[in-house]
Amino acid sequence: MKSNEIRQQFIEMRARGISFDRIAKELKIAKSTLFDWSKEHLTEIENSKAIELEALQEQFNLTKTARIELLGRHVERIKAELEKRDFSAVPTDKLLDVLSKTLNQLKHEEIEITFKGKSDKIKDYIGATNTGTWKP
Repeated sequence: MKSNEIRQQFIEMRARGISFDRIAKELKIAKSTLFDWSKEHLTEIENSKAIELEALQEQFNLTKTARIELLGRHVERIKAELEKRDFSAVPTDKLLDVLSKTLNQLKHEEIEITFKGKSDKIKDYIGATNTGTWKP
């Protein structure tokens, strides 16, 4: 039986997307064993992949919040620059175009925010009792 340490190395390597061939060579384990481990530890591998991706997103500011903040800063800088312009210069139309595109991007980042309260429970109850699906 292989040690838990080697299995953990396998899980981490698969989560990083390393091929079975390379893992087999580095860990000196048969690919058939690795295939079995892959099935056995699928959830752990997928969770490790998710953690790796989340770390990359955070590292490169790819989170939704970071994108909204970045776009918001761009909008403010463009607006400030437009305030300085007299709109007679040719580049102004290009700056307005950039502002329009940036605002459009920012609009795509919007999320619908809804708040639920006690009254929603009552509405859910009334709707559910009419259909016989109420679950408190």
